[in-house]
Amino acid sequence: MKKNNLLALFKVSVLLLSALSFNVFSQVADYRTDVIGISETQLSPSHWLDKLAQDNTLLMSQTNIAQFNQNLVRNNPYIVDPLAIAERLTKVELLAKINSISQPSKHERFYDNGNQLTQNDYASYIESTNQSAVKAENKVRYGLVVRRSVLRTFPTLDRVFKWGKDRDLDQFQESGLFPGDAVAILHVSKDQQWVLVQAYNYLAWMPKDDVAIGNKSDISAFKSDKNFIVVTGNKVFTNHVPNHEALSNIQLDMGIRLPLAKRSEYGDALYGQNPYANYIVKLPVRNSEGNLVLKLVPIPRGQDVRVGYLPFTKQNIITQSFKFLGERYGWGHDYNGRDCTGFIGEIYKSFGLLMPRNSGQQANGDYGQNNFFAKKSVKTDKLKVIEQMQVGDLIYTPGHVMMYLGLENSMPYIIHDVKDLAFIDERGEEYRGTLNGVSVTPLLPLKDYVNNITNIKRISAK
Repeated sequence: MKKNNLLALFKVSVLLLSALSFNVFSQVADYRTDVIGISETQLSPSHWLDKLAQDNTLLMSQTNIAQFNQNLVRNNPYIVDPLAIAERLTKVELLAKINSISQPSKHERFYDNGNQLTQNDYASYIESTNQSAVKAENKVRYGLVVRRSVLRTFPTLDRVFKWGKDRDLDQFQESGLFPGDAVAILHVSKDQQWVLVQAYNYLAWMPKDDVAIGNKSDISAFKSDKNFIVVTGNKVFTNHVPNHEALSNIQLDMGIRLPLAKRSEYGDALYGQNPYANYIVKLPVRNSEGNLVLKLVPIPRGQDVRVGYLPFTKQNIITQSFKFLGERYGWGHDYNGRDCTGFIGEIYKSFGLLMPRNSGQQANGDYGQNNFFAKKSVKTDKLKVIEQMQVGDLIYTPGHVMMYLGLENSMPYIIHDVKDLAFIDERGEEYRGTLNGVSVTPLLPLKDYVNNITNIKRISAK
């Protein structure tokens, strides 16, 4: 494509894409959508895979990926090894960590009933963080997450919101954790029901019952086992195990890694079932004392899992991203879903790649190949970079991240987990709707998207 062609296409895209939205070949006779520039065929991964012409080039080897992750741990302040956290924290150190997450908002916040949070409300939440129990020296414990869980600003499930906003965005919801995640356990809440944990990319409060305390060396062996399966589906589940609730129907999200049991560790019957058609994995379980026990659990081979990480290729990037298509948006992994960065993070975890939690942390990180844009950058500068994008490139705007899918009629398309829909229609009027889920959209017509791009990043070994 010649320079300036993309800019010219941008100027006419609203009319072309508006027409495309309502005049397309459909697989379903009455299919229609208010999403600009979308036909039903574009909602199939094969539509985009066909454009790659069987390009299976390995973008990074597992050796490259391991080095990439090590560099993040060493150089990026938002990625840590929880098992490398000091075994004891001073009072000053622990209080600083508590206060780094559990602070009253500088903005007005409201409960679901419309009542505004008061100073007394915040005082109660701060009291629940149990800062009076912090000692001169505080022992750090380590654990493995046993079920999908939440990370919260304060040790509470109370939901709070911005005024006038919908009730999807709980401002106390920070992130999510998954079975097999390692955490450093730093502190316990006043009611003893929550623990402050440092995960690999976030620090916040999680329910105590969702983590099992273990020996650091055992946890390290669990995490570094070379013989493992990776969840490559959106969500998969362990088999039902009669009379073993802690092992039955456990949800495992994309990117989860669990060590495989050795064949010598089980026979030809496991929980009354022949295991030959299952992967037998070691699942962390919390016993009655809260301590870690590893239990053998069957995962059917028919589920979307594989031995080892997926090869990091453009084809696999597209395939993985479409496994989330249509999933409802979940702020901070709320609603048993994920948000824009969770969506990206889970895709890349299936290749073994780690990512910071928040979009700003990802956008500003110097890892990968970056095209940073200053506030004064003009649209033409951004369009020149957009013209050179490759499948899997990440596009950042304040508070949001998108993944590049490819070109359709010379126009760039993206897949992203997104809340709102806004564009200028064929009449030159602003149209507002909702997406509120993992969506395929054209990039250029979306209102303010190009103007607000801060970085376009390619994940690669430098």
